[in-house]
Amino acid sequence: MVKIGFIGAGKMAQALARGLISSGKGWLRRISAEHIVASSPKTDEKLLAECRLLGIGTTYDNTEVVNKSDVIFVAVKPPHVSKVASEIAPVFKRNQLLVSIALGITIRNIESLLPSKSRVVRVMPNTPAVVGAGASAFAVGSACQDGDSALVEDLLSTVGFAVEVPEVHIDPVTGLSGSGPSYMFSVIEGLADGGVKMGLPRDLSLKLAAHTLLGAAKMVLDLNEHPAVLKDNVQSPGGSSVYGIHELEKGRLKAVLMNAVEAASNRSKTTGDAALPRHAMYRNTEI
Repeated sequence: MVKIGFIGAGKMAQALARGLISSGKGWLRRISAEHIVASSPKTDEKLLAECRLLGIGTTYDNTEVVNKSDVIFVAVKPPHVSKVASEIAPVFKRNQLLVSIALGITIRNIESLLPSKSRVVRVMPNTPAVVGAGASAFAVGSACQDGDSALVEDLLSTVGFAVEVPEVHIDPVTGLSGSGPSYMFSVIEGLADGGVKMGLPRDLSLKLAAHTLLGAAKMVLDLNEHPAVLKDNVQSPGGSSVYGIHELEKGRLKAVLMNAVEAASNRSKTTGDAALPRHAMYRNTEI
């Protein structure tokens, strides 16, 4: 029976907990709310109250989470990772797996804060996980064992798509799928504003815009066609779509999106570099 702990009880932790509890996949059906515990400071009591509504255990003590769990998700802001690691390092064991979703913090930095040969996985999820439609990429550390990758993929797949990548890809993943929902919310808002400008009611315009992006994404995934091919299929000679695309090209839409991914990727890297020291803070050879 795998027991799951969350250090940090925010929306992402709650989304993962909810996915685990409701999953009907294989051995994950054996994970119930009573096998999950989450911690957060007393100042975040509201978050813990939300966790208790899910039926999971709560505590203010991060070490209690470690002592009660096989897999520990670190779901805190990057500046807090060092403090959390210093708290849990004395009780973290080699048979436990730490999964970090902290922005920009590398596996090597996390390993330097824990006992030697600690098993560490770095994950970049995204916010659609809260509705079971997340896209998560993860990388495993050098001390991870056979089965750790499959375990993490199973856990993350309860809230959407999950894939293992080399760690060098995690920052670009952050810029693309990690930050991508915010770009798409702006696209939905812009499409809806266009509909309102042309006379559609606001609520109808928003629904049509959102369903349009949902349908387009499903076509890319289900039909296995390149987006350029699907785009061309929509554009009849002299039709309305090609006129719309012409305006998007004038505004350099694709270039702007590429710049957004690049900027967010670079920000992820610099955030990680600034949040933790480069030298090892904790290197106990005994676990």
